[in-house]
Amino acid sequence: MAQGGRRAGGAKEAMTTSAVALLREHGVAGTSFADVLAHSGAPRGSVYHHFPGGKAQLVEEATRAASDALTAEITRLLRDHGPVFALRAVVELWRRELARGDYTAGCPVAAAALGPVPGARAAAGAALRDWESAVAESLHREGVPRDRAATLGTLVVSTLQGALVLARAQRSTAPLDAVVTELETVCGAALDGARS
Repeated sequence: MAQGGRRAGGAKEAMTTSAVALLREHGVAGTSFADVLAHSGAPRGSVYHHFPGGKAQLVEEATRAASDALTAEITRLLRDHGPVFALRAVVELWRRELARGDYTAGCPVAAAALGPVPGARAAAGAALRDWESAVAESLHREGVPRDRAATLGTLVVSTLQGALVLARAQRSTAPLDAVVTELETVCGAALDGARS
């Protein structure tokens, strides 16, 4: 990132990127325009120029940016490596992020889902459905019946999100380790059943 948080995308992109980082740590209620400006280095006058809808617009756009990036990565992992590898890869990423951020960094999409901004909640809901569908489609491609794959998609996403909350609260990656092992077992059994 260039000095002052500005890069080729300019102040708006810098503020959106900073908002994503701050949402991960502080949630919607704990993230202010002042925090975003300080984190991004964007000029004060750019706030209402780029986000005339105020904080709600910033949070919604940050949620969409985070959702798009995460959905693309999850979809790539599932497509290139299959569901079991993708589970491990996501948990490994969260383990590193938790350690690097002293257990303060969560999921910006989950933060938006729990926040008071309706547009951000809707964007988060859409992203979570996309993740469920991506997992389900990956399992179905490998032979798991569509209904079972859909149920497992919901199980995987909700369990991983819950484990991330526990990991932050307990300041330990043990919940993530526990659930990824169980999810691998459940998904592995579904895949084995589909192949037999």
